[in-house]
Amino acid sequence: MDQGPGLSVSGSPKTRGPALADPHLSRNSKDQNMGILSAKLSAVKPSQTKAMTALAAELKAQGKTIITLSQGEPDFATPDHIARAAIAAIHAGHTKYTAVAGIPALREAVAEKFQRENNLTFAADQITVGCGAKQLLFNALVASLDDGDEVVFPTPCWVSYPEIVKLAGGVPIAVETRVGDGFIMQPSDLRAAITPRTKWLMLNSPSNPTGAVYSRRNLEGLAAVLRDFPNVWVLADDIYEHLVYGDAEFCTMAEVAPDLASRTVTVNGVSKSCAMTGWRVGYAGGPLELIKAMNTVQGQSTSHTCSISQHAAVAALNGDQGFIGEFRDAFEKRRDLVVQRINEIPGLSCDTPDGAFYVFVGCEALLDGTTPQGKTLATDMDFAMYLMEEAGVAVVPGSGFLADGFIRISYASSQDDLQNACTAIGAAVARLKRAQGAA
Repeated sequence: MDQGPGLSVSGSPKTRGPALADPHLSRNSKDQNMGILSAKLSAVKPSQTKAMTALAAELKAQGKTIITLSQGEPDFATPDHIARAAIAAIHAGHTKYTAVAGIPALREAVAEKFQRENNLTFAADQITVGCGAKQLLFNALVASLDDGDEVVFPTPCWVSYPEIVKLAGGVPIAVETRVGDGFIMQPSDLRAAITPRTKWLMLNSPSNPTGAVYSRRNLEGLAAVLRDFPNVWVLADDIYEHLVYGDAEFCTMAEVAPDLASRTVTVNGVSKSCAMTGWRVGYAGGPLELIKAMNTVQGQSTSHTCSISQHAAVAALNGDQGFIGEFRDAFEKRRDLVVQRINEIPGLSCDTPDGAFYVFVGCEALLDGTTPQGKTLATDMDFAMYLMEEAGVAVVPGSGFLADGFIRISYASSQDDLQNACTAIGAAVARLKRAQGAA
């Protein structure tokens, strides 16, 4: 792979777009803190997934029963052969600093994985390892964005996309997708969003929060647009790669459009498919110039990821992969359960997602409802809080993903928890007083 067009190092930061106030800060405390907080940070919203999960934990600590379906985290244990590799690394004394980009064995394992599963060829120095896929997305944007550069991404989107762009000094450009299109960005929408300041297209497939999977045809359509804009790069977030169901097929942009590989960075990791969220290992492959710049950013922030986690990740990528199919089969059964149960609740609706482990549920029909305590549910946040308080179920409002009128339910939990949660949600919805004539 060649290095592709040159990228500049980020200049002074610029932000754009509304900022959500932190609900834990009073107006006075926010005013007092503005003397120390940067303007860049003041435009960044806190993660609603983290906020809802933290609130659920707080309520649990108070003795309340809460089923937490707000966190994107598999409930499976890390496979034993991976854990054993970490223990062996400790006993072998692999507890020292490593290269910022990762240990050679892991970079080799990543390169082999990309070749084996994605037909992508990278040299070892075109691979970098970070503290989760999120850090690599951050590194790529910090290394490449100048003040006012734009980053295009489809919505609903992962809560961190616009905020990472802002922190990197860029301007997030959200492109709304439609339920009727399966939440898939259309080529015409991408073309309309690109301006002379566009530097990146960020694309997550399978998608968090919708579970949408971009088919080969979908990616070919977007690639045809990108060929008309040679200065626009692609940041492919493939973290849910192995969680694809039914007839859906996983594809990634550099594989589908090899002519775009010289301006594509492919990001992945072991968190979701290997049940290794806490180990914090992500990896990326891309053009040499940008990978080196990403290493520079990381070298001045976290340095390398945990040495023990890196050795565990080698075992995850090189060892027995049979557990992935087992995880996927379990998730598919859970998905089908949640979709069926949710669609049986009047006022809620969802399609069957093709990937990841989330169901994106439309709740707009309930936003005229009044709770037993007399409060009107005006927003999806109101509805999510109602489910937390009335049903004991933690979900995430769609507004956190830049999509009002939805909630996201994670089905990365046990069958029993999902059954009980759906029952509780149904009962809580039934207690709402609906406007006369509401469906």
